Order: sequence, then structure tokens, then C-alpha cells
Amino acid sequence: MARGSTRPTSRDVAQAAGVSQAAVSLVLGDKWHGRVSAATAERVRQAARDLGYRPNLAARNLRLGRTRTVLLVVPALTNEFFAGVYTGAARVAARHGFGVVLYPSPAGIGPARDPFASAQAALDGVIASSMAADALTEIRGDQLPLVMLDSDPDGSLGAATVNLDITDGVRQIAEHLLAQGHRTFLHLAADVPSWTFEVRARELADRVATTPGTSVRTAHSALSIEAALTATTTALAEPGPHPTALVCDDDKLAAGAYKAIRRLGLRIPDDISVTGLDDLALATALDPELTTVRLDAETVGERGMQALLAVLDGRTPDAGDIPVELVVRGSTAPPHAP
Repeated sequence: MARGSTRPTSRDVAQAAGVSQAAVSLVLGDKWHGRVSAATAERVRQAARDLGYRPNLAARNLRLGRTRTVLLVVPALTNEFFAGVYTGAARVAARHGFGVVLYPSPAGIGPARDPFASAQAALDGVIASSMAADALTEIRGDQLPLVMLDSDPDGSLGAATVNLDITDGVRQIAEHLLAQGHRTFLHLAADVPSWTFEVRARELADRVATTPGTSVRTAHSALSIEAALTATTTALAEPGPHPTALVCDDDKLAAGAYKAIRRLGLRIPDDISVTGLDDLALATALDPELTTVRLDAETVGERGMQALLAVLDGRTPDAGDIPVELVVRGSTAPPHAP
């Protein structure tokens, strides 16, 4: 079409294909089967391609009462795990004609401003990490369907929850270290008020307590390498039994712990074993490579989007936590005899 001309309409497609506008709507809405012939459908599609016709999705969605847009609220865009969550959610969304808008909560926690003039008018639903739950006050209102990720299923804000089996992941770490003979543990805990980190602390304490003669000391750290370095340095300098195993709430904390341990002149795993939880790319960049629990972020995103689609359709989302897997590498070994 000539520059400056108006965009092609369904009437233009109908004229080019020699059919009615109703037939164009049926074909381009993929509702033509049994109502027009395959040859006619192909003729309509070819005419649309030749003309460069694009349906007016805004008008169609207005008629349907759907925007086909979902908001994914995460703590931070720089976190590799949440990049995987987005990838999984967007893949499922695309198969169902939905788009996913990624929105980070400021500084990882705290309320976020509504990114739209009205989220309720612009969105069909929200998927949110429990670490970003406080950001939902302005965004969600009381009307939008909500699916929570890594959230307490008994106290969730959402219509559905999708969780990794973090409890089993921590159990696998504890049993691995106990089987190696470790009895004195230091827990480098994320200083974030979130259900997923509460589960890690509780499960580690419970599992270690099943073996006589064990102890767990806790050091808290913000979720950064530098904060973990400082917290680990301080904890290892404290009086009392020297821990032989350091259990970190995630791989980034473990990286900070590595730096602290080396600066103190200690060796991993000879003097102290270290574990993480995530299995980020960082885990194999560390030396020795990090023993950690693999969390399938893309599956979290896929299941979150599938759950939201089920809620929108009035169906019950699939139940059951997503399995996790302990990956044993060079950062853990039996403790040396004193």
C-alpha cells in the first residue's frame, strides 16, 4: 500500500479474497473449520498476508473483556533465577496468545507503584514471587486473579500457589553433610522476610537435630556477595566450636562465603565444606565447584502461567511441588579430624 494510506481492514481482505467479512473473521479467528472450505480459508490468509493486514487486537480484546496480558512481579531483574521464571512463563503464555510484562519490585522488597494507569484495566492477572509480595498492594487491587510463587500455601494472597520443594532440597543438603560426618554447622541465612527462606532455616534445624551431638549456628546476610563476605568473616571469627560445614541460603551467598574463607586462610572443602541452593551458572564458576540444589526456574514460570490460565478459565490448577535435585560437587567433603 502507498505510504500515508490507511491500514488495511477486514473489508479489504474480504474484497481481495472474494468472500464476506464474516468469513474473514471466521478464518482469522481460527473458527472456520466446518463453516468454510480449506481452500477459502487459505485464500483469506493469503489475501491478509498480501495486504499486510493485522487484526485490531485492542478492539477484539475489548469485546471479549480480556487484555491477554499478565504481569510477572519479581524481586530483581538481575537475578538469574527470575530470568528463568520469566522465560518459562512467557513460553506458556505465547502458546495461549498471552503476553507477559516483567516488573521488578523496587530494591527487591517494598511496595511498587502501579506501572499502569489502572492495572485492573490493563491486566488479566498477576504472577508474583513471595519475595515481591509487598509490591502487590497498588498493582493488584482486589480484583485481579493472582498466582503466588514460593509462597506459603496456607497463607497465600493468591488464588493458587506454585512452589519448589525447598523443604526436600534442604533435607537433601542436610543428609548429604550428616552422612559425610559433619556435626557443627553454620547457616548463612538470607536476611529477607520471606516464606521460602523461613522454610530453609526451619528444615535445616529440624534435620540436623535428628542426629545427636550436632549444632547449628546462624549468621544473617543481605542477598549480596559483599554482605555474605562480611557476615561469614564475622561468624567464623566468633568464639566457640569451629563449623565444619557452611550451609548458604543461595549460591550468591556461597560466593561471598568463599571469599571470606579464603581471606581467613582456610581451604574449601579441607577446612570447611560449603553448600548453596539454586545451581546458578555461578556455581560452576567457583573453585572448587559448588555443591548446591538445582532449582528449575523455567518450570516454575511454566507452572505459574499454567496455574493462572486455569484460574482465568475457572479450572483448578495442578497441585504438587516442583521436584529439586542435589548436585554434589567439589565444595563438600568429610571433615578433617581435629
